[in-house]
This record gives sequence, structure tokens and C-alpha cells, in this order.
Amino acid sequence: MNIIVSGASGFLGKHLCLSLEKDRHALTQLNSKNCDLKHSDSLNAFNSTKYDLIIHLAAWTQAGDFCLLHPAEQWVINQRINTNMLDWWQREQCQAKLVFMGTSCAYAPGSSLREEEYMSGEPIDSLYTYAMTKRMLFQGARSMERQYGLKWLCAVPSTLYGSGYHLDGRQMHFIFDLIRKIIRGKEYGEHVLLWGNGHQRRELVLVDDFARIFQQLIEREEHGIFNIGAGEEYSIRDFAQMICDAVGYDPSKIEYDTSRYVGAGSKCLCVDKIKKTLPDYKLTPLQKGLAQTIDWFYMNKAFGVAE
Repeated sequence: MNIIVSGASGFLGKHLCLSLEKDRHALTQLNSKNCDLKHSDSLNAFNSTKYDLIIHLAAWTQAGDFCLLHPAEQWVINQRINTNMLDWWQREQCQAKLVFMGTSCAYAPGSSLREEEYMSGEPIDSLYTYAMTKRMLFQGARSMERQYGLKWLCAVPSTLYGSGYHLDGRQMHFIFDLIRKIIRGKEYGEHVLLWGNGHQRRELVLVDDFARIFQQLIEREEHGIFNIGAGEEYSIRDFAQMICDAVGYDPSKIEYDTSRYVGAGSKCLCVDKIKKTLPDYKLTPLQKGLAQTIDWFYMNKAFGVAE
């Protein structure tokens, strides 16, 4: 297939593009340097090529408390990015299927996190703006289907982890932050202070697993929204214990800062739909995936910069 990918230089984008290249797909890889999607004419340079698939991963966001600090900017920038992509898709690439990323934070607190609830209720306040821009993208795709008959597919991921995470100074997702802090505690004797009380719960999917499942879903499904998650979650304290066991650090030395931002108390996606669609749905065991990620941190000195 001839495929164009936005956000190709991101954590998921890099892994997905490598996987697609191994399958000998022709790729056009977009990033903010060669195609700034905030500008309405940014995609016009690619008009002459007809694509079979558009994979839209680009988004303006970061982990941690970034969403709390930049809600207005997130709304404007992400709406521009998504609107420009939707408009170009309809005008110039209507033969292509659009595949894009949703977000688990779009689900309302207390919901069962099933796909049919994606647009129901109110997202958590601290992540509200980002969640709503993703809901607007979802509605935009549905609107394009309704008026023009375009095909689309939305994947909603849980937190992704694995090797190759960005080292550009931006805030890290929780699991990378935990690994970095605990390794520094072991190697440099630094004080390990984690955000929250440690009882907030999360699920993880290895990025290589996600890329594989994502491709399978694209090949088998023409339309719809699908969660891609682990179906089970652990507390931050559980993750910290696993990392401590792997690197040889005493978990009793860890302290928790209950004054810091923690986000949702729990986010575990329902994966019944994806398991019915892909009967061979399988994820790398968590301990194995964490060991691989920790090895990558050591090999790349990814723990070398303190907060």
C-alpha cells in the first residue's frame, strides 16, 4: 500500500513506520519539520500522490501536567492540526482510508471504557481540552463518512511503553519517569520521589505489540473505533516494585508527593471488542516488556538527565 503517516517521528510513529517498512509498504513520513500541520496549506505538497491509507498520529501534547498548563493552546493547535488533516483527506485523498488515534482520557470517569461510551459523559477536568479535541477528531471523521462516504478507523490506546522513547527534554509518561528515577536512585543515590500517593492505577501496552495489533486491525477492519489495551491495570506502587526488583533498588526508599498532579485514578480499557475482532490478540508479558525497556534505558543512558 501507499501510506502517508503524520507524527512519524514520535514514539509510536517511529515503531509503526519501521513495522510498515518491513512489510514493504511505500511510506511518506511527516513530522513538524517537513509538514507543519498547523498551517492549512501544509499538505498541498502531497496532493499529486494518491494514497491508499492516511495514518494520522500527530498531536500537540505531552505527559505529566502539560494539559493543565496549556489548555487554550492545546485546543487551538490540535483543532488546527486535525481540521487541516480532515479537510485535505476529503479534498485530495477521498479514496484513502483515514486511520487515527483516539485517547483513553476521552472516556468519562466511572464509565466502563467501552467504545460505545467514547462520546458519552464528561472527561476528567484536568485532561478535558485534549480529550475533547480527540472527540472532535472522531466526530469529524464520522461527519466525513456521513456526507462523503469516506472510510475511517479510530484506535484508542492505553499508555505505550518500550524502547526508543524520546530524549528531547519533554515530560515523560509515568512509566518512563518511574524507570528513570529509580535507576538514578540506584546508580547515583538520588532521592526517589514519585507523584501522588502511588495508588492511582494504569495499564501498559508494549509499543511493538501496539504497532503489530494496529496493522492487523487496519488490514481486517474497514470502519469503527477500537480500544487497544492490556485489559488489566496495576498501581503505581506495583510498577515501582517491579522496576525496583529489576534494577536492584530498595522500594522502601521511595517517597510519594501527594501534592503533585496524578490525573485519573484509574484507566483500564475494555478490550472485549478487539479480542473478538482479532482472536489471536496477545501482548508481551509486563515483566518481560519492562525488562526490555529498562535494558534500553541503560544502553542509551536515558536516565542520565535529572529532573
